[in-house]
Amino acid sequence: MKDCIFCKIGKHEARSWIVAESENAIAILDIHPMNRWHTLVIPKAHYENIFDTPTAILHELMSLLKHVVDLYNRKLGIEAVQIVSSNGRTAQQEVLHAHWHIAPRYPNDGQDVEWALHPELTSDYHSMLEQLRVGQFIDPSKT
Repeated sequence: MKDCIFCKIGKHEARSWIVAESENAIAILDIHPMNRWHTLVIPKAHYENIFDTPTAILHELMSLLKHVVDLYNRKLGIEAVQIVSSNGRTAQQEVLHAHWHIAPRYPNDGQDVEWALHPELTSDYHSMLEQLRVGQFIDPSKT
């Protein structure tokens, strides 16, 4: 895609700070960091989100992501990270190029946003699996 900043970064045509790179993926420091060492892992080719990213590319992306978190753990002592990827505008994806955030977390880092939990939704799980026609319910207490 011509005007996509992540495509330009993947082609080394835009400014970036590269942490690691493979044939089809690149890990860069985020230009809008939420914390020190906030990193993005992106495919070099343009895929809008996880839905159109080929499985082989996803494997390579996750391999590179794992390499980076291991590097941060080994060299920097980072012991906690959040891995975040929003896919689709409704999921708050702002840059329409697939990407995964590696967000290191530190004690008292001021990043205290938590998900709102809805345990009442578990009552729908049986019908949800039936809708997909996959899965099963396991209850070890009944064996």
